[in-house]
Amino acid sequence: MDKQPYNPLHGVTLQKIVTDLEAYFGFEELGQRIKIRCFTHDPSIKSSLKFLRKTPWAREKVEQLYIKNKHKLTASD
Repeated sequence: MDKQPYNPLHGVTLQKIVTDLEAYFGFEELGQRIKIRCFTHDPSIKSSLKFLRKTPWAREKVEQLYIKNKHKLTASD
């Protein structure tokens, strides 16, 4: 039985979220939209994932940005 019938992030990995957002916006714009160091200072997917896995408030902001722009991100798939 599915415990999350309407979770827009169900089955979506953090790596996919960060990769899709970076591909669409680029790190420079991500850093402007969400002011966290992993996007503004020497950014990479790997360092961003490491930071976001340890920082729930930042991860939540990234997930919200993904949900808000999901229709744009998946259009390019």
